[in-house]
Amino acid sequence: DDVDRAYFAVFDGHGGVDAANYSATHLHVNVGLHEEIVKNPAEALKCSFRKTDEMFLFKAKREKLRSGTTGVSALIVGNKLHIAWLGDSQVMLVQQGKAVTLMEPHKPERE
Repeated sequence: DDVDRAYFAVFDGHGGVDAANYSATHLHVNVGLHEEIVKNPAEALKCSFRKTDEMFLFKAKREKLRSGTTGVSALIVGNKLHIAWLGDSQVMLVQQGKAVTLMEPHKPERE
């Protein structure tokens, strides 16, 4: 279609780099192939995070991997920004020199 899209993501491995590298390699593919990417980008991000996690868990069990990762991604569709994250990774938007809160990071003390 004629809609401009841009995708950005950062992963912070915990206990090694396997999960972070796997997510960096597969999440954007899962997002791009998701059936809702055009109509509902937020749902595509959410489902793709879950799918990538399930895929890595299968690989980790098979290969006895023990790492994990936090992750944050930004998907720009036209003039809309969609943010998805897992764990305590955060996104900061600075607009005209001022920080704009986009999310409340996951913390152990939060329900």
